[in-house]
Amino acid sequence: MSVASTIEVRVQATNATRWTQLVSVIICMIMIANLQYGWTLFVNPMRAAHPTWALASIQWAFAIFIALETWLTPVAGWFADVLGPHRGPKAMVAVGGILVAIGWILNSYAESLTVLYLGALIGGLGGGAVYATSVGHAVKWFPDRRGLAVGLTAAGYGGGAVLSVIPIRYVIGTAGYEAAFFWFALIQGGVVFILAWLLRAPEPGETPTTAAPKVIQTTKSYEPKEVLRTPVFWLLYLMFVMVSGSGLMVTAQVAPIAKDFGVENVVLLFGAATITVAAICDGIANAGARPLFGWVSDNIGREYTMAIAFSLGAVAYWLLGGLGTAPWAFVVFAALIFLTWGEIFSLFPSTCTDTFGLKFATVNLSMLYTAKGASVVFTPIANQIKDATGSWQTVFLIATVMNVIVVVLALFVLRPLRARTMAKA
Repeated sequence: MSVASTIEVRVQATNATRWTQLVSVIICMIMIANLQYGWTLFVNPMRAAHPTWALASIQWAFAIFIALETWLTPVAGWFADVLGPHRGPKAMVAVGGILVAIGWILNSYAESLTVLYLGALIGGLGGGAVYATSVGHAVKWFPDRRGLAVGLTAAGYGGGAVLSVIPIRYVIGTAGYEAAFFWFALIQGGVVFILAWLLRAPEPGETPTTAAPKVIQTTKSYEPKEVLRTPVFWLLYLMFVMVSGSGLMVTAQVAPIAKDFGVENVVLLFGAATITVAAICDGIANAGARPLFGWVSDNIGREYTMAIAFSLGAVAYWLLGGLGTAPWAFVVFAALIFLTWGEIFSLFPSTCTDTFGLKFATVNLSMLYTAKGASVVFTPIANQIKDATGSWQTVFLIATVMNVIVVVLALFVLRPLRARTMAKA
């Protein structure tokens, strides 16, 4: 066999390996998506089974899950990196699979809110371990298509719950919510645990050495403590909080907004009400945004893609606030908001790894991901603004302005700052 043929075979083998790794973590993300996006299916059945449990008390379990899933990911990311390329991903995802299974099994047996909260705590730890490791895995294996790879991985989490809505509702309806918690705990946790043993990070020289032509990447790997001392990280953090927060002000309130606009129960398509059609379209847009804008950023650069996405987002908020009282307009403009909001989970991880390198990518990404937790305060703030003003218009205006500010920061602050930082490195 000639040298050229040998090289070609090696390249094909490497490509097969890294796509296998990517598909594995995407499936893992799909398996944990229900922890966040499928929770709503269980709330009303739990209230019916436990009349003394107030809705707010049940939802505290969800808040605990989000807090643990978000804020402790840097710990999971640190273990995934320091345990090494072969042990780290396996260990963290396997442990995560066990914990998410235990969390939902506890939910199935919970006869008190204390046990329900314990299940949320354990499930949050497990979900965070799987999420942090999976996103870090994607950016390490695909330096040449980092935006696309992390976008596909994040899409598994953003849209994975769509695949199991009907099965979960069927089990709840026929056997009760306890059975749904129990059996899906075993299925989801079991699949994650099995796939964990396939995972390993790339060895030096095993991945392409060149980035996409429009993407600037550093040759230095920053330790987490170094990252925390850089202005770039805190600028990215601020931008993440602003975009995530502006999105949560609206995306977490779609049903109340539809009700106030008078379109919630208007029959729109095949007997489905506006809010049902909007929910389906929003889920598709949210999942599709992540690989779409990730791929775009691989080809034109991260900051330029941010500018395009967040400019469209600003327009979408303005359109929904001004024209969303028509049923189809509500569906289209709400979907556009989800399309231009969901991509933060591909653009920011890609930009972070481009800037701070591969060796500690998982923990560095996890530190940035805590911005999602910081941004949740905008949801109750939006409710307070609406109650104080009597309408959603001020909320839409604030969301629009926040997106415009982030566009300016991306083009005129982040891009030159990142260039100087990487040149210095």
